[in-house]
Amino acid sequence: MASDLPLTFNQAVRAVSEFIEVAIHTILYVRQVYPADLFVRRKKYDTPVWQSRHPALNEYISGAVKAVADELALGNVDKVVVVIKNKEDVPLERFIFAMQNMIQVESFNKDTSVEGAVTVRSLGQYFRSFMVKLSMVEAQLGHLPVEDDPTFAIVLELQDDKAPSATHGKDPPPWVPAATHHTTSGASENAELHMLRAVDTGIISLSMAVQESEQKLNLEREGKGKQRAP
Repeated sequence: MASDLPLTFNQAVRAVSEFIEVAIHTILYVRQVYPADLFVRRKKYDTPVWQSRHPALNEYISGAVKAVADELALGNVDKVVVVIKNKEDVPLERFIFAMQNMIQVESFNKDTSVEGAVTVRSLGQYFRSFMVKLSMVEAQLGHLPVEDDPTFAIVLELQDDKAPSATHGKDPPPWVPAATHHTTSGASENAELHMLRAVDTGIISLSMAVQESEQKLNLEREGKGKQRAP
């Protein structure tokens, strides 16, 4: 069966990109960035996931992920970061998908199975464990303050300070410079990083982590202090 064959390079790019898209929708649900009734429950990787029902939001996410896939195919991607921020544009949490292309594949070989790579079936099982971990992340992070009207942004961090280079026709790459304080390099040393899951497909290695910003941690400490006051 095809699902028992080692991944090809193109399959790995598509699978990782699709996983990131599924994960973004679920992050927005579990972190309550939007009301729960905006989402519908689906099944992916043999586990429940959540998908937005808002066409404009879905278009934004799918467009960003397609652009990520284009850069991933070129081996340029270092991290994809889903930044959850408050109404003052202050980052509260960063969900970080770190990637590294482990091998170089000639263009004529990108649809050929790579010896030593994981199979399509086993990669789906890995992604299932990623999604299970993500669905339980609220127990680790606590609630986001809804009074802060949280929003989000998708940030692409490339290797070696490269600029996005994938284009379609005459259109430029669909990216604009990110605000430094949204990126991982703009995070405070006092931010807390929690590793969630990692997998090496034999073609692309992928890890998922969440970082709580110093600002969020300070807000939580202030809130607890107020609750203790007589």
